[in-house]
Amino acid sequence: MPLGLIVSSLGRAMRRKRISSLDILSSKRAPRDYYKGKNCKPTGFHTRKGYVIVDEKLPRFVVPDLTDFKLKPYVSQCARDLTASTTSSATS
Repeated sequence: MPLGLIVSSLGRAMRRKRISSLDILSSKRAPRDYYKGKNCKPTGFHTRKGYVIVDEKLPRFVVPDLTDFKLKPYVSQCARDLTASTTSSATS
């Protein structure tokens, strides 16, 4: 009998909904003025006169110097099959 109780309680626990999904806060479950946003970092702050952009918060992109680089920066969507070109050059 105790074994049957243990097995039935384990089965019930497996059928239960995940608890972690209940912790996700969305705009439908939050107060009326809640705005979740898009996971972006703010680049400044709001004042009475408007929005002030802080230079330290702007993203900086470091691009290396690509002069005398052998490869081209564009990859074609219509790539040729390399196996066919290597086999034809090997036979001729």
